[in-house]
Amino acid sequence: MITVHHLNNSRSQRILWLLEEVGAEYEIKRYQRDPKTMLAPPELRAVHPLGKSPVITDGDLTLAESGAIIEYLAGRYGPHLLPAEGSPERLRCTYWLHFAEGSAMPPLLLKLVFDTLERAPMPFFIKPIARGISSKMKGTYINPQLRQTLDYLEAELNKSEWFAGDTFSAADIQMSFPLEAAASRAGLDASRPKLKAFLDRIHARPAYQRALERGGEYAYA
Repeated sequence: MITVHHLNNSRSQRILWLLEEVGAEYEIKRYQRDPKTMLAPPELRAVHPLGKSPVITDGDLTLAESGAIIEYLAGRYGPHLLPAEGSPERLRCTYWLHFAEGSAMPPLLLKLVFDTLERAPMPFFIKPIARGISSKMKGTYINPQLRQTLDYLEAELNKSEWFAGDTFSAADIQMSFPLEAAASRAGLDASRPKLKAFLDRIHARPAYQRALERGGEYAYA
């Protein structure tokens, strides 16, 4: 039996979605973020030393990292979510499985950190300095990187309906989280219609809706 160690409002939501897409049986072990730090609870370290989500167990296997989990589960339980070996679509699928966390998420995480810094309680004489540093970082590096990334992704979805080609694949599940995060806090809006349409399509999928019902609270990254 597959067990998903599921942290609320986290990347593990897309693992539930994949499992619903392939119709695999699984159980959920739930963990709640610390309401102050928003970090995962220490109990997750008993499953994996880094104490982060997602983590799955499948028999004797314990596996972390979204891309590795998605590739493993699709390969074992839902091969239809992986294009044929050796095809251009399979190479694109692999590319997006890595791109999501390797290129798309870092500037989104930086923006979250610096947005949080601006709102953090601190002595009044420190606030202008902290906000000035944050504004400089966002204006000169983070926001330009986000715009460049979103423009690139919009152009890629002009080539095909889905990220790996004309058929829904594991790549689309992996790319859901950074795009939901971008819509939540990084300016992804109707000015990029291909990306907005992609989000609308995945949110309408029955398996996505079932995963939300099973997973519980999810604040769209």
